[in-house]
Amino acid sequence: MATGSSVNPFNLSDSEEEAERRPDRVDNQRGSRDGPAGQLSGPLSPQADSEPTGLLSSNRTSPSVEGVSVAAAAAAGGGGAEVRVPLDVIAAQLLRDQYVLTALEFHTELLEAGRELPRLRDYFSNPGNFERQSGTPPACKDQGFGQSGQLNRAGSISTLDSLDFARYSDDGNRETDERVAVLEFELRKAKETIQSLRANLTRAAESEVPSQERKNYKSSPEIQEAIRPLEKRALNFLVNEYLLKNNYKLSAITFSDENDDQDYELWDDVGLNIPKPPDLLQLYRSCGSHQTASREAVDAAVGVKLGELEVLATTKEALHTAEQTQQNVVVKDLEYQINLLNSEKHLLAEQIKKLQGEIDALKIKNLTAPSFASESGKPVSDEVPHPVPIDNGQYLDITGPDAVSRTAQRDHIPNSIGTNANTHSDLPTAETLSAHLTKLKNQASQNKASVQFDQPNRKLSPAFHQALLSFCRMSADSRLGSEVSRIADSEESVTLMLGRCLPHIVPNVLLAKREELIPLILCTACLHPEPKERDQLLHILFNLIKRPDDEQRQMILTGCVAFARHVGATRVEAELLPQCWEQITHKYPERRLLVAESCGALAPYLPKEIRSSLVLSMLQQMLTEDKADMVREAVVKSLGIIMGYIDDPDKYTQGFELMLMALGDPSERVISAIHQVFVPAFAAWTTELGSLQSQLIPTLLSRIEKLLRKGEHVLDEHKLHIYLSALQSLIPALFAVVIQNAPFTNIAKLHGEVLPIEVTRFPRPASPLQDVATIIGSREQLAVLLQLYDYQLEHEGTTGWDSLLWVVNQLLPQLIEIVGRINVASTTCVHEFSRFFWRLCRTFGKIFTNTKVKPQFQEILRLSEENIDATAGNGILTKATVPIYATGVLTCYNQEEDRKLLIGFLEDVMTTLSLSHAPLDSLKASFVELGANPAYHELLLTVLWYGVVHTSALVRCTAARMFEQILRGMSEALIDKRVAPALVTLSSDPELSVRIATIPAFGTIMETVTQKELLERVKMQLASFLEDPQYQDQHSLQMEIIKTFGRVGPNAEPRFRDEFVLPHLHKLALGNNTQTVESKRQDIAMQLFEAYSALSCCFISEDLMVTHFMPGLRCLRTDMEHLSPEHEVILSSMIKECEQKVENKTVQEPQGSMSIAASLVSEDTKTKFLNKMGQLTTSGAMLANVFQRKK
Repeated sequence: MATGSSVNPFNLSDSEEEAERRPDRVDNQRGSRDGPAGQLSGPLSPQADSEPTGLLSSNRTSPSVEGVSVAAAAAAGGGGAEVRVPLDVIAAQLLRDQYVLTALEFHTELLEAGRELPRLRDYFSNPGNFERQSGTPPACKDQGFGQSGQLNRAGSISTLDSLDFARYSDDGNRETDERVAVLEFELRKAKETIQSLRANLTRAAESEVPSQERKNYKSSPEIQEAIRPLEKRALNFLVNEYLLKNNYKLSAITFSDENDDQDYELWDDVGLNIPKPPDLLQLYRSCGSHQTASREAVDAAVGVKLGELEVLATTKEALHTAEQTQQNVVVKDLEYQINLLNSEKHLLAEQIKKLQGEIDALKIKNLTAPSFASESGKPVSDEVPHPVPIDNGQYLDITGPDAVSRTAQRDHIPNSIGTNANTHSDLPTAETLSAHLTKLKNQASQNKASVQFDQPNRKLSPAFHQALLSFCRMSADSRLGSEVSRIADSEESVTLMLGRCLPHIVPNVLLAKREELIPLILCTACLHPEPKERDQLLHILFNLIKRPDDEQRQMILTGCVAFARHVGATRVEAELLPQCWEQITHKYPERRLLVAESCGALAPYLPKEIRSSLVLSMLQQMLTEDKADMVREAVVKSLGIIMGYIDDPDKYTQGFELMLMALGDPSERVISAIHQVFVPAFAAWTTELGSLQSQLIPTLLSRIEKLLRKGEHVLDEHKLHIYLSALQSLIPALFAVVIQNAPFTNIAKLHGEVLPIEVTRFPRPASPLQDVATIIGSREQLAVLLQLYDYQLEHEGTTGWDSLLWVVNQLLPQLIEIVGRINVASTTCVHEFSRFFWRLCRTFGKIFTNTKVKPQFQEILRLSEENIDATAGNGILTKATVPIYATGVLTCYNQEEDRKLLIGFLEDVMTTLSLSHAPLDSLKASFVELGANPAYHELLLTVLWYGVVHTSALVRCTAARMFEQILRGMSEALIDKRVAPALVTLSSDPELSVRIATIPAFGTIMETVTQKELLERVKMQLASFLEDPQYQDQHSLQMEIIKTFGRVGPNAEPRFRDEFVLPHLHKLALGNNTQTVESKRQDIAMQLFEAYSALSCCFISEDLMVTHFMPGLRCLRTDMEHLSPEHEVILSSMIKECEQKVENKTVQEPQGSMSIAASLVSEDTKTKFLNKMGQLTTSGAMLANVFQRKK
């Protein structure tokens, strides 16, 4: 048995409360559950008078306990006395037999009758009675109930609403009714709990402010009393209600998010035990009409000291100011009432126009409208005025005289009264009505004859007239008929009519012409008084065209901007932005593109909080998730516009991450947009924040340094390109900061004539936003600043010029250090940094380049042999600093002295590297970068001629190797006149190493030139190398020739390949079989294998195949049998396939030629061949070039 506070519903003893309520105390004790029910004496209890005895004789039987009948109860009472079973006994029996629903109904009926049993109350208020447990329920253990006596209940909710009563009901059809009863009971219990909690909360809130503080507030009126929690919740509810009523949806959402501990849909959640107050608008209108109750005052004599007179004077001035403020409030209230009266005046004027039309229509009926009303079957008195829409009374109805009379009698006056009452609730209703009717009568009588019709001199009855006119086929029953039958006679009524008709017009207009509807939709949405109609019209606007093209999107955006200018920021936020949000994930990219463009177009007309939060988040989501390039491009441009209007410094980090994210986009369109729009706008904002030099540029530089540290072996060139391109786009903004913060800024004024800026003064900007003149403000102002800038640098120096000193002392040294850590073999990185320094020097000017940039490079690049570590090859001249300085700094300006400086630098580098036996990679990179521009070909040839005639063989050898780097892209005329003579001169050099160094250049000429005379000269020179007896045993020369043949053979002229390359390769392969030195034989064999692999994909004639190609392969196979068995397998398969093709010609093969690569059709042989080829050192570029044929 449960004790203490727990309730045992199966204890059959009467409770103490029930015993006190019964006039006849029942004195009996229950023994076991099978014992007598007890004996009752005396008159019946009032609680039992109305109880049906059938409750105990229910046909439902408990699984373990039999029901208690009335007869048994009577027998237990003894004798024939009338026995009444106590209600508590009935309740206990129901609970014991697990008739929970019946007990619940019983409990509910007792509650409705005002009587309550403690046993049932305690049972149903204890959630533990409904818990599902693994064993026997606690309520059933004492009674011996088994597992079948428990109720199912969800573990998360301790109420009856989670019970599955259908499982335990004998009648499945009663499931719904029983559950409704349970829920009603739980609702009542919840309401009682809420009322109790509200009362407790109110008392707690009243006592929350200490009494001492309340005394302080009362004694010191100037101290503002702290807001109480209940007051705060009430004000929050009213503010949220105001925002929702006036369509500030986004503001309401934000407000509710910031106060998420309150339910704004239920006033009872406020916790106040008082009725809900009026809304904010009514409170505001009524605040001025409240009068302060007069306080009791008594006269008193007060003595004032001399020192307190100034305080009294100040107090009087304060009172005078307060009176003026109160008067201003009264004046504003009166002005507000005047505006309301003026509005009412306009409304009444429109009503008068309508009355005039109705009066003219009444003439047709001869004022017999009541007879028509009686003929219609309805008494006139039965026509009760109905509520009418806002536009009722604003139209001239042309459906007929009957409709006119009914409109005049039923609609007009009630509508005008309602309008007047709503527009100014402070005016007395009776006076308003009488004045209004008087005006209407006077205006109607004055304008009675404004529109007149000739009346026939006939005596036909009105009914006959009506029947006669019914043959005119007019339809006012349909929607369109009702619109046609009413003619708008005011601006407001036209707007309302368009709002109703446009949703039906738009779907029936051709898609190609729907943009013609944009002005109508926008004007109607702008002027329509109903928020729902405006929302529908704007929805139509954004869905007007299924896939709008560029011109159509421009029209829609133009309309949206016009709409925004007209309605203001609040309505743009509440009405236009939700439409954009709905389209953000539309399946058509054109619609998403419209959203992205509209976010940028509407940015100037949005509240700044929305601009930097909601709109920025929308665009960030689209940039991250959208798959269409054109959408992301528009997103980047809109983000740039947002950056031009944002003023929240906390959004800097988000803007920086967006910039890097967009720069990493795979689309070139997005990359172009980021450099044209976003980066300049973001740079302008960081300039205003003062963080361009202190945060943005240093962050990018630190990321580059971190990238170089991580990529010592494998550099992520893509990320390096992202950071460096961002730095390059920031150069104009950096120069603007320098020139605007110069010492001469205060004296830079426009006066007199200003020298124009040279066209080539600045690099061509990627967009107008990167034009320094646009950043400064005008080209005239920039011209003045540039003159002062050059003068300051040349004559006065940089003292006190902090922004320029940062560039000189921090930016340039850090950049030069980064350049020295770049791998010189990475042509991409060299090119990127070269372009960066070129734009930096061109932007900051020639004086800055000569006085600030070049000296820092020259200090590092000290051209001496001591500056070269020949053993390690890690001198600064072997780094990327050389090509970047040569191509990025020395080529900025193209005057004679600049060209001489570049020539001298390259000559010195070539000489120093050659004499120091250092790697030539930095020099090669310089020649490759400069050779890409034809304007520098003559200059490079001048440098190389210096090397050709140099006294040192090392320098001449270097010059010969450099010719190969510049031949591609050079004109044949220049090759014929300048290159070929130099190579012929070097080919007859006394030093063999110099002659060998010319072979790659001769091979490149054979690959790139088509002039026959020149090709013959080159072929003769190469033939002299191969056939001259003095070169027969020159291993290095043979290696260089075979390597050159393998590189240029697939791209050279077919005649040169057939008549020169293949025969000489065969000869070299044959001669290698007799080579006695094992190392030389292996080197030649590997080079021959590389050459034959490249030439195998070329088209070779059958004769050459038999006479040179296959014999050469057999000779090579002989070498590979001893040197490299894996290569021998590949060579054997190649020879076998060639033999099969020669013997078995097919129709598909052209006569006289065959392709070795195409002949390898056997799958096994092909797989083996490719696997072996993958293990070789043949470069991918060589194998790719073999498929190209020279034309």
